[in-house]
Amino acid sequence: MAERNLTYFVSDVHLGLATKDPAERERRFLAFLKGIPRDSARSLFLLGDIWDFWYEYRDVVPREGSRVVAQLIDLMDAGVEVYFCEGNHDIWTYSYFTELGIKKFSQPFICEIGGKTFCLGHGDALGGSKKGYGLMLKLFHSRFAQMLFSTLHPWLAYRFGLAWSNSNRRSHKPYHFRNEEEPLYKFALELSSKQHIDCFVFGHFHDEVDLELPGGSRFVVLKDWMDGGMPCGVLNGSSFELRC
Repeated sequence: MAERNLTYFVSDVHLGLATKDPAERERRFLAFLKGIPRDSARSLFLLGDIWDFWYEYRDVVPREGSRVVAQLIDLMDAGVEVYFCEGNHDIWTYSYFTELGIKKFSQPFICEIGGKTFCLGHGDALGGSKKGYGLMLKLFHSRFAQMLFSTLHPWLAYRFGLAWSNSNRRSHKPYHFRNEEEPLYKFALELSSKQHIDCFVFGHFHDEVDLELPGGSRFVVLKDWMDGGMPCGVLNGSSFELRC
């Protein structure tokens, strides 16, 4: 039996986002999941915004990306551990994923994989954020706000959520990571000065970043799935590489 020494990292697929070709983007992501070798992969880390909008009622979940969910189940049935960190677009995940066997975690998540220490997360708001964005996140995490939203009929709630997300995406120009000026970079720099971290891996910024921090830690931001390819990070034994 092959040794399980492959770990995959992916973020910002934005399933359901009605820009470019959402059906083609889902097909690419499905091909990526199907291509993960069941006999040699150890784990898959989903680092947020896999769905462009997700709201989970007690008895109702979105049908968007149902084939993706089926592939995640197939991976877990084959012995691959699947981890999920919520992003700012798929915050409202509750018990459904954990009932499937997916292991949810909150950022920053520090763990050891293949003898290396990783710090993982979606990347938003780590190190601080603009006041308006911080208030929005507090609202989204508010149990009272979630309770109010749950009173909406799912037909209305999903259309409202997807419409808001799509309009938000159209109003933002492509973002380029500002390296040392970014709060996330400063967060990683400060943390790496206090404890040993071999590699930081985040998403959120829709821009591929691969830097070495002054202390020697590797700092990675994964590319989004908007422009084709299958962008991801792969740890093969002790070697970490970015793929497109």
